[in-house]
Amino acid sequence: MFDHAATSVVFMPDDSANEPEDEFRDMLREFLSGNSEIDPSRLASAAGLPDDPEMIKQLISQLQGALNSSEDGINWGLAEEQAKTLAASDSKATTPEESEALEQEFTVADLWLSEATVISELTVTPRLLSRTEWIKATMPVWIQLAEPVATSIADSLTRVLREQAPEEMADMIEGASKIMRNVGGTLFAMQLGQVVGQLASEVVSGGDIGIPLLGTVGGAEQQAAILPQNLSAFGEGLDIDDGQIQLYLAVRELAHARLFRHAKWLRLQLMTSITEFAQGIRIDTGRLEELTSDFDPSNPEELRQAMVSGALIPPKSPAQLAALARLETTLALIEGWVDVVTAQATKRLPKATAIAETVRRRRAAGGPAESAFSTLVGLELRPRRLREAAALWQRLTDEVGTEKRDELWSHPDLVPSSEDIDDPSAIVARIVDPAPERDGIDQAIEDLLNDDRDDRPHEDESGKAE
Repeated sequence: MFDHAATSVVFMPDDSANEPEDEFRDMLREFLSGNSEIDPSRLASAAGLPDDPEMIKQLISQLQGALNSSEDGINWGLAEEQAKTLAASDSKATTPEESEALEQEFTVADLWLSEATVISELTVTPRLLSRTEWIKATMPVWIQLAEPVATSIADSLTRVLREQAPEEMADMIEGASKIMRNVGGTLFAMQLGQVVGQLASEVVSGGDIGIPLLGTVGGAEQQAAILPQNLSAFGEGLDIDDGQIQLYLAVRELAHARLFRHAKWLRLQLMTSITEFAQGIRIDTGRLEELTSDFDPSNPEELRQAMVSGALIPPKSPAQLAALARLETTLALIEGWVDVVTAQATKRLPKATAIAETVRRRRAAGGPAESAFSTLVGLELRPRRLREAAALWQRLTDEVGTEKRDELWSHPDLVPSSEDIDDPSAIVARIVDPAPERDGIDQAIEDLLNDDRDDRPHEDESGKAE
């Protein structure tokens, strides 16, 4: 794994004052300066970062900073900085005319939506976000999702290095674990920044990803937002005027935000499922050992493929599969409800059906950035049972009405289950003919009567008590 010839200029065994940690830092500093057999630009390629001279220069600068950092942990500010740099390279400001038009669309969307759901309107004015503003507003959630994976990678890499290092380098590796965590964390943060920066050029609204990325932090109200710059790309090739597209997407965004504001428990439940899944992620150390022992500096393609394909993440554990099933059901129910309510609210739009189909196809296909996030965290955020969930909500709308349908979001125990998605007739029956409510007194009386029956003497066939 290590080339002793390449590192001999760095190690100074005659200098007894040189600490192992300092030796390791010097070795990495020599590498980042280009004084080794590995070209630093290949490290960027192996990490899945673009082959851009400016990007490579920034990577090397950040890694050099990580070597000198006294803190132990990941510099998540780097991820936000990286994402903003990427988004700003292709960003344009929204004109006052565009802003005014979108604000008017939100006003109409709010009125239409109130006819389709009893869930009340927002108390916070919808926002028009630039790509960089979206990054700043959503980065705390991305970090929450990515941190467990980053920690697992750092722990695994340190463990593999410790186990694979020659005996004479054991002290150096042991003393340099914090440095390795800082360097590995820097690479991961830059990858996350790359993914979020790409997503910023694809998403059209705050709820476009499916999870609540905006608001509710620190008690703030759930928010709705549109990214005007990305709306034009959404409508390319549809032959539909921009006004209809903007109004349809405004209705969808408001429906999503209203739901999470109304069902305040929903966000916590969703994020808990995601966190449970992410915390169970482990790195395949056997595969990592193979890659590091066979690594060819002149050809980093195998390492790059492993990084970007998710090959280092082993199959999901039973606990992860359970968390994933809960997450997929919740996402499907959310998106299905939003689809049905949006269809109700936009029935006046001549092209609503065509726009809805575009939304479905776009969501099913996913974008390159969404795929990259799936690789980075091992989690797909697209609901797999969306059509079935939407069919459930539509049947509830038809058979029990809007009010009773939306009441199901008032408490987590009332929300349809995976079994209800399979067989909607059961939940329809429960709503149409609910079981009579029983209070604590009723239950206590029944329990007392049952106890009395059990205590009474039993009679034999002749009538005598036993």
